[in-house]
Amino acid sequence: MWLRVSCSLAFDIETPTPFILMLRPRSGAEQWIELDEFKISLNVPIIEFTNHYGNLCQRFVAPTGSFSIYTTSDVKTSEFIDVDFDATFVEVQNLPSDILCYLLPSRYCESDRFNDLANSITANQQPGYQQVFAIKEWLKTNISYIPGSSDYPISATEVNYKRSGVCRDLSHLGIALCRSLSIPARMVVGYLHELYPMDMHAWFEAYIGGRWYTFDATQTGQKGGYVSVGYGLDAADVAIFNQFGPVAHSLQQSITVTEIKK
Repeated sequence: MWLRVSCSLAFDIETPTPFILMLRPRSGAEQWIELDEFKISLNVPIIEFTNHYGNLCQRFVAPTGSFSIYTTSDVKTSEFIDVDFDATFVEVQNLPSDILCYLLPSRYCESDRFNDLANSITANQQPGYQQVFAIKEWLKTNISYIPGSSDYPISATEVNYKRSGVCRDLSHLGIALCRSLSIPARMVVGYLHELYPMDMHAWFEAYIGGRWYTFDATQTGQKGGYVSVGYGLDAADVAIFNQFGPVAHSLQQSITVTEIKK
C-alpha cells in the first residue's frame, strides 16, 4: 500500500534554542520512500546527519520568535505485518555485533528486573517468535492502552505497576520482557495508517530468526500500514524533536496519514 504521511510542528521561542529533529523516514527492508519534502520557516544553517541507530536527524539553532516545520513523504509499505511462528531464537553468541546493544537494560527498559515475569508469560512457548507473541498478547490483556494518558515517558517498571499507559509505555514493557529472555528488542516511532486518535505512534520490534519483526500491543490483528521514522533502545532515543533550553510556548502539532493511489 502507498501512504502519504505528514507532520506539522509550530513553535514560539523565547531565546535562541538548539534543536535536534528526527522527522524524515528512510527506505529500508520494510518500506520505500518515493517522495520526501522537508520545509522549515527559518533562514538558519541546518545540518543533517545519521545517528548511530541509522536515523536521519537535523540540527539547528532556532532564533527568538515563531517558526514552523512541515514534512511529508510518500511511502510504500505492507498492508500486513510479517508473521512467522517458526522464527527461532538466535543465541547471543550468534547475534550480529550491532544487535548486541538491544539486549541490555536501558533508561526506560529495566530488563534485569523482569526475568521471572517473562518466564511465566512465555512458559511452554517455543523460544523465538512464539515467546514474543505471547508477550504481546499478555500486554494487550493486562495493560490498558489509554491514548493521551501520559505526557512524558515512564519506565517498564512503572507501566507494570500502573497497568496502563500510552503506546510508548506498552512498548517499554514489551521491550524489557523480551530483553530479559535474551531476545533483542528495540523501540520504533513513526506513523500508523488508521490510528485513532491520529498522532505519532510507537511500537517495538524483536530480533528473531535473523531479522526484525514488528509487535504492537495497542492494535488488533496483523494489519500493516506502519511507517518507521526512528529506532532506538527506548523513548529517550526516538523523540521526533529535542530542544535544549527553555520549553517552547504554543507548540502545535498535526499528523496525517492518508492512503494514496500510485
